[in-house]
Amino acid sequence: MSGAAALYTPTVLALATSLATWPLDEALPLQGSARSKSCGSSLNLGLETDAEGHITRIGMKAQACAIGQAAAAIFAAAAAGQSGAEIAQAESAIRAWLAGEAALPDWPGMAVLAPAQAYPARHGAILLAWQSARELLHTEALPR
Repeated sequence: MSGAAALYTPTVLALATSLATWPLDEALPLQGSARSKSCGSSLNLGLETDAEGHITRIGMKAQACAIGQAAAAIFAAAAAGQSGAEIAQAESAIRAWLAGEAALPDWPGMAVLAPAQAYPARHGAILLAWQSARELLHTEALPR
């Protein structure tokens, strides 16, 4: 299987198109964006949290490759109920995995992105949703 075929599987493409499930709503109280320096992909993210700081609602608009869009969909599918600390911990785990320093993170659906670990140009796009959410929730990333 060629590199592109291994990356852009039907599952990845389906996840990328599923972002329509979480449209960006300008009324969400927390709004931010992130941009990948490695590929130029960008993500606008809106969040709402409960009184304890757990994510209750998500909206996003991505201008990213299919890998970045799929990663954003994977984030959105499991982010509800997560705290800022949990998001920061997940981001740190994903960064460590992408760097080859740790096993695949325990975030539901991440296995779909496993082939992208071998493509550093896609790493920034994969991290966009977690990075933006961490910044919106004002939580520092845990050290790698």
